[in-house]
Amino acid sequence: MAETMQFDLVSPERRLASVKASAVQIPGADGDMTAMPDHAPTITTLRPGLLTVSGPEGTAEYVVTGGFAEIGSGGTTVLAERAFAKGDLTQETFDALVAEARTAHAEATPDAVDAAAKVLADMVAVGSEIGLSAN
Repeated sequence: MAETMQFDLVSPERRLASVKASAVQIPGADGDMTAMPDHAPTITTLRPGLLTVSGPEGTAEYVVTGGFAEIGSGGTTVLAERAFAKGDLTQETFDALVAEARTAHAEATPDAVDAAAKVLADMVAVGSEIGLSAN
């Protein structure tokens, strides 16, 4: 079994990470999962949450707001709607993200209101996890 795999994290604005990783903890929409070298090929959608990358260089944490993760023989790639290094997410930016989620929930059609409520709850939860509070 390989000890590391390639990991890439990209958002529409930029590439946040391109490193060798031994494990990537992913906030999947259907539950958290950990991708490791030689993992079975998988594609999953993301929910707002904390993505943790462990490897020879140490551990790095990123906040993602959604997107997709592709796990394959070449490694793991995360295509995030938005992504921030945990230490770079300010209260002001977090407040804007929560406000967007609240607006989406308020404007959701009846068949999408539950999904919008979950996104809002997940966004508030990730803030609590990293020490930021929703106003």
